[in-house]
Amino acid sequence: MWLGPEEVLVANALWVTERANPFFVLQRRRGHGKGGGLTGLLVGTLDVVLDSSARVAPYRILHQTQDSQVYWTVACGSSRKEITKHWEWLENNLLQTLSIFDNEEDITTFVKGKIHGIIAEENKNLQPQGDEDPGKFKEAELKMRKQFGMPEGEKLVNYYSCSYWKGRVPRQGWLYLTVNHLCFYSFLLGKEVSLVVQWVDVTRLEKNATLLFPESIRVDTRDQELFFSMFLNISETFKLMEQLANLAMRQLLDSKGFLEDKALPRPPRPHRNISALKRDLDARAKNECYCATFRLPGDERLDGHTGCTLWTPFNKVHILGQMFISSNYICFASKEEDACHLIIPLREVTIVEKADSSSVLPSPLSISTKSKMTFLFANLKDRDFLVQRISDFLQKMPSKPPGNSRAGRKASIVDSAPESSPAPQEMSEQPASPTSPLGGLQGSHAQEAPTASQGLLKLFQRNTPMEDLGAKGAKEKMKEESWDIHFFEYGRGMCMYRTARTRELVLKGIPESLRGELWLLFSGAWNEMVTHPGYYAELVEKSTGRYSLATEEIERDLHRSMPEHPAFQNELGIAALRRVLTAYAFRNPTIGYCQAMNIVTSVLLLYGSEEEAFWLLVTLCERMLPDYYNTRVVGALVDQGIFEELTRDFLPQLSEKMQDLGVIPSISLSWFLTLFLSVMPFESAAVIVDCFFYEGIKVILQVALAILDANMEQLLGCSDEGEAMTVLGRYLDNVVNKQSVSPPIPHLHALLTSGDDPPEEVDIFDLLKVSYKKFSSLRAEDIEQMRFKQRLKVIQSLEDTAKRSVVRAIPGDIGFSIEELEDLYMVFKAKQLASQYWGSSRPTAVRRDPSLPYLEQYRIDTNQFGELFASLTPWACGSHTPVLAGRMFRLLDENKDSLINFKEFVTGMSGMYHGDLTEKLKVLYKLHLPPALSPEEAESALEATHYFTEDSSSEEALQQEEQEGAGNDIQEKRREEKGTSPPDYRHYLQMWAKEKEVQKETIKDLPKMNQEQFIELCKTLYNMFSEDPMEQDLYHAIATVASLLLRIGEVGRRFSAWSGREPRDTAPEEGEPPAPHPPQDAAQELQLPAAGDPQAKAGGDTPLGKAPQESQVVGEGCGGEGQGSPSQPLSDDETKDDMSMSSYSVVSTGSLQCEDLADDTVLVGGEAHSPAATTHSGGAVDTDWCISFEQILASILTESVLVNFFEKRVDIGLKIKDQRKVERQFSTSSDHEPSVVLG
Repeated sequence: MWLGPEEVLVANALWVTERANPFFVLQRRRGHGKGGGLTGLLVGTLDVVLDSSARVAPYRILHQTQDSQVYWTVACGSSRKEITKHWEWLENNLLQTLSIFDNEEDITTFVKGKIHGIIAEENKNLQPQGDEDPGKFKEAELKMRKQFGMPEGEKLVNYYSCSYWKGRVPRQGWLYLTVNHLCFYSFLLGKEVSLVVQWVDVTRLEKNATLLFPESIRVDTRDQELFFSMFLNISETFKLMEQLANLAMRQLLDSKGFLEDKALPRPPRPHRNISALKRDLDARAKNECYCATFRLPGDERLDGHTGCTLWTPFNKVHILGQMFISSNYICFASKEEDACHLIIPLREVTIVEKADSSSVLPSPLSISTKSKMTFLFANLKDRDFLVQRISDFLQKMPSKPPGNSRAGRKASIVDSAPESSPAPQEMSEQPASPTSPLGGLQGSHAQEAPTASQGLLKLFQRNTPMEDLGAKGAKEKMKEESWDIHFFEYGRGMCMYRTARTRELVLKGIPESLRGELWLLFSGAWNEMVTHPGYYAELVEKSTGRYSLATEEIERDLHRSMPEHPAFQNELGIAALRRVLTAYAFRNPTIGYCQAMNIVTSVLLLYGSEEEAFWLLVTLCERMLPDYYNTRVVGALVDQGIFEELTRDFLPQLSEKMQDLGVIPSISLSWFLTLFLSVMPFESAAVIVDCFFYEGIKVILQVALAILDANMEQLLGCSDEGEAMTVLGRYLDNVVNKQSVSPPIPHLHALLTSGDDPPEEVDIFDLLKVSYKKFSSLRAEDIEQMRFKQRLKVIQSLEDTAKRSVVRAIPGDIGFSIEELEDLYMVFKAKQLASQYWGSSRPTAVRRDPSLPYLEQYRIDTNQFGELFASLTPWACGSHTPVLAGRMFRLLDENKDSLINFKEFVTGMSGMYHGDLTEKLKVLYKLHLPPALSPEEAESALEATHYFTEDSSSEEALQQEEQEGAGNDIQEKRREEKGTSPPDYRHYLQMWAKEKEVQKETIKDLPKMNQEQFIELCKTLYNMFSEDPMEQDLYHAIATVASLLLRIGEVGRRFSAWSGREPRDTAPEEGEPPAPHPPQDAAQELQLPAAGDPQAKAGGDTPLGKAPQESQVVGEGCGGEGQGSPSQPLSDDETKDDMSMSSYSVVSTGSLQCEDLADDTVLVGGEAHSPAATTHSGGAVDTDWCISFEQILASILTESVLVNFFEKRVDIGLKIKDQRKVERQFSTSSDHEPSVVLG
């Protein structure tokens, strides 16, 4: 490539001059190409360690003038061919012009100008592709592609200098992190290390520090452990590796590959050595953290953040923290974790104004909302820019705020209140909130009931006044008053200041009248509901009456959802539950419906309207409990792994016992999937759900640890899993909520587990207090870190399970061992995954559906199959291999969807590797019949017919002579080679007969082959033998067999011609006298080769005289083939009818008995038509001609070298290893090319 001219002071250091003229020098990097000696090793090592560009471009052209000591680089090249092209251009276009100049400075100026002009012309044709990566980075990407043979589609994210520990020796080199691979390259004094690991194969990734490996990153796959250390910034490297591995796991989980997010903000001044992809991933990580921290919708995009202070009126101080701005929200998080969190939806904002600066309050910004709250930020660095961004986002907001749901909420009035109109006093105290104690529809329940427009608890609870409930009622009233005071001081609704005080109130229990409202606020579901008005109603309308597997499962579980609660003992509650679950299944078909969703949703419906319950369910399934409710409950398994890890850390003495008993997997799934709702009395579990919506999964893990801790002594004394489960079950049944004002609901488990001495009751608030006291050190960031680690483990173990399931689904008669099948599966899967990230235009890139059965999840198309076939087939056919691969694909693709699954793939491979000679030949035979052979390929066979036309007569004569004269010698020779007695060949026919009984398809069912197809078969066989050590013998053998079949076919054609016309129409061949009875003569003639080889092999039990009758029997069932005896002639009509039968071979004798081998062999001779019949039609294909599989098989059995070739065992294991080595090598570039002497 041409380079912008740069000065080079020392031109010959580490470079060797290969060509020179007065103005230019062509140089090669010392040590590149063959040889190089010690200097080459040192230069190579330097280039790797210093990351020199000479690794990519070992050739360069310098411009020089005679008197100057300064050189200028003008071009570089990765290959001799590329640099020679540039050199020739310079010689042809510049040398003559430069010789005219007198002044050397003018020469240099002219050359520099010319080179800049060429570069500008080249760049003009290149359209800029989005964000341009910096030049240094592009060079690194080029090195990566060249070094590891990666295709253009593989994008480099970043690269780092580090050491790879090979044994106890660190190897300094470069670690390249691409979207789909981790690559490492090191070259030190001739010792080369090159590693490539796919992210989807990583089973463990962690940062650790040991005495042996100081602060290193450990990467494990299924078959190796890798350690990297000596990073300049290990935290940044590890974070990026974690992100890329996470993306790969996501790809395995739901088939979503990596896509750049164009909506994420781009830094105004990007770092010169950071790629656009790295910036994108950094922005993505920040965005995910932002959405998780403030519970915002997943499609929210963070625009930027800045340090500032927030004035908090409740304690009258300025709190230091960060302000975050995105397209729909302004958020604030204090530096101290619990001091204050704030979320201001832009839909609520009415005024944004810059207040006057002062020394006390520099750069203040005031934001007012519709709920009459004002927030004062100060110490903003770039206030003007910030105000401009907020103003831009406000302008993009819909002019009319979306109307809230028809949920009878007072918030809808407040939200849509015009900015200028004064709100009544009671409204100003209850701003923009989902529910207010005064809201909701009082009375007239009967009319509202059918749409469940409010919490079912209100409909089915006796409206007992609080005063009548005694202490419980008083406690509930106190809670409500505490929350009212909190709302007054901290605000109400989305814009509430969330502080440690808020958490305290949540831990004391949310009053039932406020539960629905606060669940919506704390979970963030309120935001989604307000911004999607009418969405739920639309979904219900669309999903009503639709039938699917999910709806069937929902119907089955409806009456199992809290059957003990009166709300679900009638059609109203059941119908509401049905609508919410069905609407969600319709919204998210990848999850659809999962058991446990019904229990959680039924509780959500008790405290909110249908629409609110729906949006809470969305938040739960898609954000707060990610992947919990998919088909493989991955999220719950991940958190179960975290729970086991935490048990080891916090309760080490109990951990081992729990592992031995195998209790944790049994308990954790039911605890986590239903948030304790299925294992604890409803009133108690509701308190845990309160805390869960405020704190997230941390609370569930804390409570689970507290439960184990409380039962430690009893659990340590348990002898089996059942006993441990009983202990925990009885404990949970007796966790009570003494403050609940709802009438107690009998808990089903309590009825089952109550013993003689009921255990003491445990107050849920005490349990929560203990869990916070003992296990409050758990932090959300730590849990996310642990989730990543466990996700790798869980998804890879699920992939292993899938692999085992697929392998078990393969029939036992395939012939491959379990290990071979597993290896084949990994290669097959890798090929399909590669299409997802390198071939996004291919249909398979979007075809993988993780909800399908394991066997159908990974499927490949014809191109991918062709690549696998070429590397794995034992039948290498050189340039003909892709043709054969295409035919094999068409043969295996039975449902014609242009994709094949693993079972079909293995069936195809097995046909080539396993089974006897007959089986392998059957596969080869089928590959040359439709549908495997496409009509276009068959037409191309016409060209080959002349070859057979010219050679058939001499071949036949030679064949006859050989077989008549030397048949017995060959027979003896073959016996010596094989070391077996002649009847051993019967084995094939016995296998054949057995197969006919077991399987539906027998060799009799195989269609006959016409002339074009036979020519294609011969072509394949010739190509197949080209790379074999026994090449010459095989060529001779196949020529012999082809000639025999041609001769047999010619005779068969005469039969056919004779049966339809006068006998004399068929001209005699090879100078034979005209035969008065052609069929009989032909049969007699065929007895010679038959007697020479096949019959002798068969043992010759049957007299030859039986041949004509046998031939006749076959003739009756076989198209227009001749009758065996003139005494039973067929009429023309009968012959025509016979010929118009299908092309399927029918052997009338019923089955091929081994003792009838001699007859069958003669039959084989008399049955076929000859491809050589083209002699009479001037090269056109003979449409009457056909040949059967039995004839081909019998002919091949006459040549031991062919038999040996097809019976030779090939180890597929070695081919799989080679395939794994090259599966990423899509490019053919190489570091080492032969040195070429240039003239």
